Amino acid sequence: MAHDTTAAPERPIWQALRRGWRRRCPGCGQGPLLTGYLTVRAACPVCREELHHHRADDGPAYLTMLIVGHLMAPLLLYAFMRWRPEPLVLFSIFAVGCVALSLYLLPRLKGAIVAFQWSRFMHGFGDGA
Repeated sequence: MAHDTTAAPERPIWQALRRGWRRRCPGCGQGPLLTGYLTVRAACPVCREELHHHRADDGPAYLTMLIVGHLMAPLLLYAFMRWRPEPLVLFSIFAVGCVALSLYLLPRLKGAIVAFQWSRFMHGFGDGA
């Protein structure tokens, strides 16, 4: 029984996640990962790593909702119990906060998910063997 002695190149997951969070290529960390707000580039312009294999789908949106909900709900309850503001004031402040936090997190979480897939050789990012 013959074993293949060629191992897959090491792709450190935490380094890739940090690069993805910064919206940089998970391979080199130099090239931009996204064109525009959420569109992933077909390939990195610096290292030529193909990025079109990603399957982020709805993952970034679900994670964004999870994080925003878990951060804003306790803050909303605290603000209501502490200061008892008018409902329209409370809604206005927290609506702006939720939208702003969502817009901040969405492209970063998309970059992190694409980087995670790259580091684990998922969905065509290298053959893994």
